[in-house]
Amino acid sequence: MLKFYENTVLRQYAIVIIVNLSVLSTGLGLAWPSPVLVKIADKDQTILPRPVTAEEGSWIVSIGFLTGIVANLFIGGVLIDRMGRKPCLILVSLPKLVAGFIFIYANEVWMLLLGRALIGVADAGIFTLLPMYASEIASKEIRGSLGTILQIMCSFGVVTMLSMGPFISYKMLNIIFTGFIIFTTIPLFMLPDGPYSLYSRGHKTEAVKVLTFLRGSESLANEELKEYEMASETNNTKTSKRDIFTNRLFLKSLTLVLILGFGAQFVGFNAVTFYLQTVLESTQTSVRPEIASVTIGLIQLFASFCTTAVTDRFGRKPILTITCVGMGLGMLGLGTFFKLKEGGEVTGFLNYVPLISLILVVYCYSAGIGSLIWVINAELFDDRSRGVGMSIAMVAGTLFVFLTTKYFAIVSYVIGPATTYWIFSVNCILLCVFIMFCIPETKGKSFSEIQDILRGDKKKKEDNSDC
Repeated sequence: MLKFYENTVLRQYAIVIIVNLSVLSTGLGLAWPSPVLVKIADKDQTILPRPVTAEEGSWIVSIGFLTGIVANLFIGGVLIDRMGRKPCLILVSLPKLVAGFIFIYANEVWMLLLGRALIGVADAGIFTLLPMYASEIASKEIRGSLGTILQIMCSFGVVTMLSMGPFISYKMLNIIFTGFIIFTTIPLFMLPDGPYSLYSRGHKTEAVKVLTFLRGSESLANEELKEYEMASETNNTKTSKRDIFTNRLFLKSLTLVLILGFGAQFVGFNAVTFYLQTVLESTQTSVRPEIASVTIGLIQLFASFCTTAVTDRFGRKPILTITCVGMGLGMLGLGTFFKLKEGGEVTGFLNYVPLISLILVVYCYSAGIGSLIWVINAELFDDRSRGVGMSIAMVAGTLFVFLTTKYFAIVSYVIGPATTYWIFSVNCILLCVFIMFCIPETKGKSFSEIQDILRGDKKKKEDNSDC
């Protein structure tokens, strides 16, 4: 095991930052279509026999969502609890590495589709596994800030791709992309497995060693191990998947996570990024698309840093409720602008309303639900059901992303952009109300304490009531 700093908090930060390096390449992959589609649709830049069609381009963008759904069912249902967190993370990184080499040598559309399909498989596993791993590594006092590092790394990857992609050749771009994948996969071999993952697979001695390293003393490690044992006794240690799905507490946690995931996608963030250039053109700015994309990426990155700095100080719920209101105001502003534009040209200060609204929506989403949903999803499940629960949540979230990106344009055309954005604004407020009254505050609480809150144990001091 690596000899990190003597300070146990720094040890935990170091491990979680290193494991989250793999999300750096995920962010690169998420933004990869933005510069690449421009290149392969241009007859002078394409590496294919002919420029891609709009239909082919849409499949290159979206096919990963479909393969991700299938991959999550397999990863969550079979691999996570049998292999452990670390081996699974290494395993799911391999399809991404294969995809990188396919992209370098691609000369047919099917090769690009295959590469994107493999990327979808890898990213589905990474977004499922990393929050679980980070939540097991982190002590309860800093679990929130460590959980948000995922969003920071992802945003940094997006900014990096958008900054270099438009200005270098297709082949050089994918050589760099593949290099990032190799660079971020190698450190995974040097990290410990998750302590609960070790314990649940019968490696109690190794689990104690890892916990001692993370917490700083064997007494603290044994104290946390007792929580594992108590949770196992409460939940009848030897549990089948069928038993998990008939457990009322698991079903309650799953319902909360699924509603939260639904709300996170239907507040319209993807719609805003989809309409980015339309908004900029409507304001008659001279901002180039490449510069606008990088600016949005930088705002996301800055917001993620802000959340990491304050989430364990102020708690999850205050941050989520405030940012949901902020997104609601941003969507209201965008809807109002498009409504006014229907009546003619918009001039004066009102011309800046969509830009202000756009920044507000992007910042609030990235500082709120975009960062914290990974933390909360991992916290709401107990140890034995976290693998199954996170996989289902990821499958549902991927499906929601696919639906919003596939059908937003159609809905906006039918009912108009103004009404669409106003609906998103209402959704933001509904999500805010749901968080206020249904999601428990998990700041500073152990997993067993969170389960007690969900169970309705009145003996526990709660910051907020649950549904």
